[in-house]
Amino acid sequence: MATSSASGAHRWDADPILSVEHLFMRFGGLIAVNDLSFKVGRGDITALIGPNGAGKTTVFNCITGFYKPSEGRLVLGHGRAPTPDEVAEVTRIGERSLVGREAGVFLLERMPDHRVSGEAKVARTFQNIRLFTGMTVLENLMVAQHNALMAASGYSLKGLFGLPGWAGAQRAAVEKAKYWLDKVSLMDRADDPAGDLPYGAQRRLEIARAMCSDPILLCLDEPAAGLNPRESLELNTLLRSIRAEHGTSILLIEHDMSVVMEISDHVVVLDYGTKISDGTPEAVKSDPRVIAAYLGVDEDAVEEVEAEIHSEEATGASS
Repeated sequence: MATSSASGAHRWDADPILSVEHLFMRFGGLIAVNDLSFKVGRGDITALIGPNGAGKTTVFNCITGFYKPSEGRLVLGHGRAPTPDEVAEVTRIGERSLVGREAGVFLLERMPDHRVSGEAKVARTFQNIRLFTGMTVLENLMVAQHNALMAASGYSLKGLFGLPGWAGAQRAAVEKAKYWLDKVSLMDRADDPAGDLPYGAQRRLEIARAMCSDPILLCLDEPAAGLNPRESLELNTLLRSIRAEHGTSILLIEHDMSVVMEISDHVVVLDYGTKISDGTPEAVKSDPRVIAAYLGVDEDAVEEVEAEIHSEEATGASS
């Protein structure tokens, strides 16, 4: 779990991979996201939670380029968190600029979705599974590597002539696909149509497909939806291993609080597009504003909810 530094700052503040800054998303007169700011720590599992209609998927769509925010900035830093001066320089130059030799700064709000995934290396899954159901399980993972394979083939020329660079890239793509099939326990289903898989296996395949693009930030929209308790436990194990073995930072939307509280380092809570809580799982789950939002309590009754919590704690301490 993420810890606080000596100064009291959390890791996601000290070394963010993604900074969401004053994000607004308006649809006509509807404000779906209202002045939202939060950070995703490098190497953290961050959960974005809230009641239905809170604006969570809209935030994902802004981060991944499906929507252009009405206002705000989405700063992704490869390698390390960019300094304010570096971000300002990128803003002045345009969509993208290199920072040093290894770190890139990406302003996601300025990029189309294919560049967010291809250049900024942000991958996502969807609340409703979007596999190529008529393709085999293996083919779904090969499709995820299409851009890299096309570049290696010289956009078909090397592939047509069977040149060594293309053959090597193709072998590497197959090996990567086999690695992820093994990782999600689907090697024995490699040649089966993806649409024939059970629901839980399709969820795992969708995550494996996203990981075949080598993301530095993996965005998962309700990955535990529809899973039984055993499958939820397997999901927890998979996400922990992705973080630990590949250094991938994970941002997830999730309604299953057992998943959120078990694996998250950092939790951000939305209600009607506005952030109402931001902190560790322990801090968030005892926040009266969060409890009020999930119980459907009116804002004026938050103090009453807080008083009830304190009363229960006092009773428990005296017993």
